[in-house]
Amino acid sequence: MKIVLVGYMGSGKTTVGKLLAKNMNLSFLDLDDYIEDSEKKTIPDIFKEKGEIYFRKKELYYLEEILNKEKNIVLSTGGGTPCYGVNMSTILSATKNVFYIKVGINELVKRLSLEKEHRPLIKNIKDEEMPEFIGKHMFERSFFYSKAHNTLNTDTRTPEETVETIKQLLV
Repeated sequence: MKIVLVGYMGSGKTTVGKLLAKNMNLSFLDLDDYIEDSEKKTIPDIFKEKGEIYFRKKELYYLEEILNKEKNIVLSTGGGTPCYGVNMSTILSATKNVFYIKVGINELVKRLSLEKEHRPLIKNIKDEEMPEFIGKHMFERSFFYSKAHNTLNTDTRTPEETVETIKQLLV
């Protein structure tokens, strides 16, 4: 069984993914971690040294590698992964179990404000500008995220409740 989680940064894809994998006795992979391990560089370093086009090509390469190789997995994608090239159609054709972990802007601002130092995309954004930045970004990306087979609004759900909901919706 292949399960893929998509959603904005800070939505809880990795937290939910790890819990779900453990609960279902599946492997867990975080696409960003997989890319960093394979490239032997951090994603910010890849962007800085080789550029975004190189990164996006590698992202698709590793996404396809994982989806073709792994049989029983929970895969957490990067927040931007579904929004580039053929990534989302690649994901959708690999499994019927694609879940959009959706979190509202206010909750994302709350979560991401605590993690700014570890998030290159928002590191230099002032706190008062975060809602507008995240709102614009979410608007741009929601077209891709909404192609997932299931959308789970998780603002008021614990990760454990989200895992139980996913398990009930599995095909």
